[in-house]
Amino acid sequence: MTEQKKPDVPPFAERSYCGELGESNAGKSVHLFGWVHTVRDLGGIIFIHLRDVTGTVQVVVDAASPQALKEAASSLKSEFVVHALGPVRKRAPEAVNPSHPTGTIEVLAESIEVLNDSLVPPFPIDSPEQPGEETRLKYRYLDLRRDDMQEAILKRHTCVQTMRRYLNNHRFFEIETPTLNKSTPEGARDFLVPSRINRGRFYALPQSPQLFKQILMISGFDRYYQIVKCFRDEDLRHDRQPEFTQVDLEFSFVTPDIIMREVEGLLADVVRDIRGIDVPCPFPRLTYDQCMERFGTDAPDTRFNLELRRLDDIFANTGFNLFKSALAVGGTVKGIAVPDNGTFSRKTVDQLADEIRRFGAKGLATVRFTGDAFDGGITKFLGDGEKAGLVHRFGLSGPMMLFLMADAAAVVNDSLSYLRLKIARQQGLIDEDALNFLWVTDFPLFEYDPETGSYGAVHHPFTAPTPGCLETLDHLTPENVATVKAQAYDVVLNGSEIGGGSIRIHTTGIQSRIFSILGISDEEANEKFSFLLEALRFGAPPHGGIALGLDRVMMLLLKRHSIRDVIAFPKTQKGQCLMSDAPSHVSDHQLAELSIKTVK
Repeated sequence: MTEQKKPDVPPFAERSYCGELGESNAGKSVHLFGWVHTVRDLGGIIFIHLRDVTGTVQVVVDAASPQALKEAASSLKSEFVVHALGPVRKRAPEAVNPSHPTGTIEVLAESIEVLNDSLVPPFPIDSPEQPGEETRLKYRYLDLRRDDMQEAILKRHTCVQTMRRYLNNHRFFEIETPTLNKSTPEGARDFLVPSRINRGRFYALPQSPQLFKQILMISGFDRYYQIVKCFRDEDLRHDRQPEFTQVDLEFSFVTPDIIMREVEGLLADVVRDIRGIDVPCPFPRLTYDQCMERFGTDAPDTRFNLELRRLDDIFANTGFNLFKSALAVGGTVKGIAVPDNGTFSRKTVDQLADEIRRFGAKGLATVRFTGDAFDGGITKFLGDGEKAGLVHRFGLSGPMMLFLMADAAAVVNDSLSYLRLKIARQQGLIDEDALNFLWVTDFPLFEYDPETGSYGAVHHPFTAPTPGCLETLDHLTPENVATVKAQAYDVVLNGSEIGGGSIRIHTTGIQSRIFSILGISDEEANEKFSFLLEALRFGAPPHGGIALGLDRVMMLLLKRHSIRDVIAFPKTQKGQCLMSDAPSHVSDHQLAELSIKTVK
């Protein structure tokens, strides 16, 4: 029996990486495997930029090379997969490219082998200009070869490793929780998974591991973490996905201060490893009420000023009907003062007024302060006392434009919060390199819906009230509901909430009172949360936690405009994967196995 000759296999085990070569490798023969980035044939000398996940390096086929090697190099096209062998050599001084990491060396090719060819890509991989998003998502495997996407995915890897290292060093246990569980809606729609074995029954993909991480605290694992996929079937925006990644933490025997201190250390390490800078700790803190008063939102961007000012007292006796009628029905008057650089034409103001109609705003009042007097807008309706009050309240000195609104508090806050950010971007008032972290604390525990006459949980029904509010629970009214505060806290970065958490309820008595206020009957509570309620009766420790949105953290640290730019395989705003064509139809046979019929 004759022995079959084994096919030649490239020496993968001896591989060197393109972007890791430097002058210390000069004289060493290296095996490089990667993709052809660009080819330049200068008639006798051929320059090939070879790319792998670490970067690119220049491979040279010079005039003295064998003719067969020259022909092989000349035949190369963009995105061919090749194996190049040759010695590393220093470039001549005049050929050094100081802006490139491997710009002081090159590899003199002794052989080039094509491992696979490639079709012409639908967009150039080496172009700094991004193709359209639909094209990028359809050909995601090509999009991921581009420099900015490779940077995002590699930085994400670094971030996850930093988090794991920090948490492991701080006595946390990484524990996995189930992906298939029962449906317990937490504010968004569940993704349901039919059970073939248990016909007519469904699992739900987790919106968060909330209940299981609380069970782990009851089990005695006092510091848990998990970098976990979560799922919410909700309408999407630039910072939302149907499946997303949480950095989920839970602690026993803690206070909010302990949790916030640990999260600050975690985020400081991440920023240091991703951005190479130190962020000051502890982070500033504002209460929910302070945020709403000063910024009109519970996730304010503090990289610039333009704070909201309440003006109710100044206009208490106003003759201006718009303000007078709003105050008469319990509304409020607020405003922002913006440096007047001459850009606020009548047309610009009208456009801003149109944009805030989405928040229910009925109008936008303006008045210009020239430095010593008021002019234009509603000036003719202002009394001397009101003018003096505005000067004092806003600290007016130089030319400023005042944007004033009177309406229900929610409408005013939403509108002015939007205008504040819109104008700051238009006027270049935001330091795009700054990282302003902020803790927001003391959220309301409940929100009241006057249409239904019911109360809802601002966070979730397992959030503990502050101890001083327990007596009010028995006498809750729409008038005092805002005084009941939660032991809840959000961490905000540059105007985006990147994490939220709370101290949890750990006694069945308080949990039952909260369920009752939320209109959850004993029967409904037992149906949805029976295993948690039973576990709370078996020595549940005081505990709390937080979940950080990994995708959103990476988007902000890398200054990307969408979380789709920091996720390897994201969905579109319609929840579709253009590359794999998910979601897709399934066969009637599959549906029959699950006892399901679709309704068109």
